[in-house]
Amino acid sequence: MAGFGRTGRWFAVDHWDVVPDLLTMAKGLTSSYLPLGAVAMKPEIAHAFDERVYYGGLTYSAHPMSCAAAIAAVNVLRDDDLVGNAARLDPVMRSLQHELRTKHPSIGAVRNIGLFGIIELIRNRITREPMAPFNAGSPEMSALEARLRADGLYTMTHWNGLFTNPPLCITEEQLREGFAIIDAALEVTDSAVV
Repeated sequence: MAGFGRTGRWFAVDHWDVVPDLLTMAKGLTSSYLPLGAVAMKPEIAHAFDERVYYGGLTYSAHPMSCAAAIAAVNVLRDDDLVGNAARLDPVMRSLQHELRTKHPSIGAVRNIGLFGIIELIRNRITREPMAPFNAGSPEMSALEARLRADGLYTMTHWNGLFTNPPLCITEEQLREGFAIIDAALEVTDSAVV
């Protein structure tokens, strides 16, 4: 989820100049159009398998159609500067999230990097009790999700989190429109705050 431009860099590790020994990838590789997984590794690790079999396998590896989808997806990310778009919209999303946090008592925390964000919902700002318990849902989170969908915003909620992960091709105007829908819908969770 943190790769292929989502954070405003090709991979999240690029924000910290980290060079991992291994890097796994899947969904973003084909923009989820077809299943494909891959493991990238440092050359010195890869060379260890020049003379012996690498027994690591992926369920979705090397299918020609999936590989073609991956090439096309990466080309669009590059050619349409979608990674740059995520980087440019990072401060806009950050500002919109913080505006919501100051306005809505049900928001306990917000964070994002690029277009990879979350709003954490709570029942009480003093105790910071989550709007839904760990590994479970709540009537309020279900009602929030239903309200968002009724208002035309399709996003994911999970436990007490409201994910703000729009398409990388989103414009600033569309991002603001989405946050206006979230703003209105948060009355559902605000009403549960004690």
